[in-house]
Amino acid sequence: MPTPKVIAATPLATADAKWISLKKLIYLDGDGKERAWECAERKTRRASGIDAVAVLAILRSRTNAFPVSTIIIEQYRPPIDKYIIELPAGLIDQDETPEQAAIRELEEETGFKAESLIDSSPVIVPDPGMTNANMKLVVLSVVLDDKLELPDQKLDPGEFIVRRVVELSKLNSELKDYDTRGFVIDARLSHFATGYELASRLT
Repeated sequence: MPTPKVIAATPLATADAKWISLKKLIYLDGDGKERAWECAERKTRRASGIDAVAVLAILRSRTNAFPVSTIIIEQYRPPIDKYIIELPAGLIDQDETPEQAAIRELEEETGFKAESLIDSSPVIVPDPGMTNANMKLVVLSVVLDDKLELPDQKLDPGEFIVRRVVELSKLNSELKDYDTRGFVIDARLSHFATGYELASRLT
């Protein structure tokens, strides 16, 4: 399979953009002074007012055949022209709740079916200095009868996603290893992994 790479980059007028628009904001700062700010906005936001979800899947075995684990994915992202390591994620469809979107995206990208919802975060923002894009982190429980087996993915055309099941206790070290191999680590995943490891050390 050919290695993905950016082969051209050109300026894009907002009127020609399908997914994103650019805006110039005029606001008053804390001193009442008028200032300007440039930002990007998604054009795909639905009635829920929430753009996307990321999925933290907690994998367990009924027979304890494998340690408590999670699923991360390897995916090429053109804006950085590199492979990134991230959680399964996706945009929320029309008339879909964030939790429904998370269950759908998990099955499409990894093949795993959620047994139950563990938690759904408040609305969070990943890069508020550049965009008003928002999302929720949805935590799902996946329980397997015995040993770990990888089900078939249900990827859309043009999606090329490699999934990996990683022990939660080893997640941060796995991400550091990815970094040494030239992968980029998603900030949200890195924050979670670092927090999880620190919590384990401090208890």
